[in-house]
Amino acid sequence: MKGAGAPERACIRGREKTEEAMIKHVVVMKFKPGIDESDITRLEQGLDRLPGAIPEILSYDFGRDIVHSERSFDFGLVSSFKDMEALKRYQSHPEHVKVLELVRAMCEQIIAVDFTF
Repeated sequence: MKGAGAPERACIRGREKTEEAMIKHVVVMKFKPGIDESDITRLEQGLDRLPGAIPEILSYDFGRDIVHSERSFDFGLVSSFKDMEALKRYQSHPEHVKVLELVRAMCEQIIAVDFTF
């Protein structure tokens, strides 16, 4: 685990990656009670439009939890970006901001992690 001030580098399958690394953005969501199928479908439709609207997105996968264990979240998203600047442009893009407003309205908890790969 890297601490504050640790150098930015990734370890991939046991080897250190030294070339310029890309960014993986992972988000998991726990929906508020009362969120129904139509709400989730609307979220999926909004997310589905983002790769066509935001050129910085290199890969974009999302879906509903299929395990439904006690520790499971309800929904997850994994996306890839060329670098930190591309991730920042994505985060501030008006289409992303619209979907983020919907996510915040639907969720009681959102967890995100961004790492190099």
